[in-house]
Amino acid sequence: MNANEPGRQGSAGWSQFGATPPVAGGFPRRDTVIMEQPPPPPPAAPRKPGFTAGQKAVAGLALAAMALGGGVVGAVVANAFQPERVVSSPVGSPVFKPASSQLTMAEVAQKVQPSVVMIQGRTGEGSGVVLSEDGLILTNNHVVVGAGQGGQMTVKFSDGKTARATIVGTDPATDLAVIRAEDVSGLTKAALGDSDQLKVGDEVLALGSPLGLDGSVTKGIVSALDRTLTVGGEQRQLPPGLGQQGESEQPTTIGGAIQTDAAINPGNSGGALVNAAGELVGINTAIAAQAQAGGVGFAIPINTAKHVSEQLIKNGKVSHAFLGVSVTDATGDVAGALIGQITPGSPAEKAGLRQGDLITKMGDKPVDGGDTVVGQVRGFKPGQQVKITYMRDGQTSETTVTLEEKK
Repeated sequence: MNANEPGRQGSAGWSQFGATPPVAGGFPRRDTVIMEQPPPPPPAAPRKPGFTAGQKAVAGLALAAMALGGGVVGAVVANAFQPERVVSSPVGSPVFKPASSQLTMAEVAQKVQPSVVMIQGRTGEGSGVVLSEDGLILTNNHVVVGAGQGGQMTVKFSDGKTARATIVGTDPATDLAVIRAEDVSGLTKAALGDSDQLKVGDEVLALGSPLGLDGSVTKGIVSALDRTLTVGGEQRQLPPGLGQQGESEQPTTIGGAIQTDAAINPGNSGGALVNAAGELVGINTAIAAQAQAGGVGFAIPINTAKHVSEQLIKNGKVSHAFLGVSVTDATGDVAGALIGQITPGSPAEKAGLRQGDLITKMGDKPVDGGDTVVGQVRGFKPGQQVKITYMRDGQTSETTVTLEEKK
C-alpha cells in the first residue's frame, strides 16, 4: 500500500477460520462439525512508517466465514469451540421493548429468516441477506472471494430450496459483495433499518449459518459502536487453478463497525444483524479470535452496506474517497495519527496539511491512531467535505478537506 491511499501495512491481528469438510450433497451435515486445529499466530511485524494492521482494533479477530476442505487454513478462534452441553431454552419468549415495536424474539426471527440465505462456493461458505425479490443478495467479500472460476456458488433459502448464483460485484475495501441467485422470483427481501440510530444496549438478533447450521438465530445487545477493525492478512491454501498456494490476503480496515455480544461463529459472515423491529442494521463479519473472548462480534453498519451495494449493483464496482496521506500511530501523551507522507496535489495537501502534523479528530470523532483515519476515510464519499483537527508545533488547528475519488 503506497502513500497515495490511506492504509496500514504489517501483520494483521485477524485470521480466518479452519475448515468444515464438505459432504455429499454440497452442504455439511448438521450433526458433523469438524474444526481444524489452528497454527500458532505469526509474530507481530515491527512498526514502520505507514499503517500497521490491527493496532486499534480488538487484537486477534477472525472473519466469520467458513472454509471447506482444502480451503482457508487459519485460526479457529483459538480453541473457542470446545464441546458444550446443550441446555434447553426456558418456556416462553422474552419481549423486545423498542420504542416502535413490541415483537417477541420469536416473531422477529420468523419475520427475518426468509430473507437470510446460506451461501456455498468451492472453497468456503457463509451467509447472505436478500435485497430484491429477483435474487440480489448482499454478503461479505470474503465469503465469495473463494467461489471459484466464474464465481459460481449455491444459495440455500430458508424453505430448503437452492439456486445457483453468480457475483454481481465485490468491494474488498469494505469486505462487501453482491451476488445474484439465478431463476428465482418472489423472494422476501430484508427490511433495511438505520444503523445511525443504534444505541449501546439496544437488543439485536444475529441470523445466519454458523458451522453449516442454516437458519440459526442468536440474541444479544449492541456492545459498542464505531469500532475500527483490521481483518484479513492470513495465509490461504487454494485448490488447483484458484491461485498461488499459501498466498497472503491483503488486510482490510473497516471503520464504524458495530460490536455485539450476539453469538457469531464461522459461517455467520454475510448474515443479518437485525434490531427489535426485524430491520437489518448490520452485516455480520468478524469475531474475536482469542479463546477467552467470547461474545465479541462485529458487523458492518447497514448504512455503509447500502451505499456500497447500490454502487455494486449499478456499476459492479465502488468509488472510494481519497485523502492522500500515509500515517502511523502517534507516540507520546497525545493520541492521534501522525502524517508521514502527503501525496502531491492530494486533498490533504490542498487543505494545508503537512508531513509531521498530528491528526486528532476527523469531524467530531477523536482519532486514536492510524487505523481510525483509514476507517473514517473509507466511510466517506468522494466530494464530501470533512473537518480535520490537527496539531502542529504544539498548536491545535482545523482545516476542511474536500475528499476526491480514489483513482
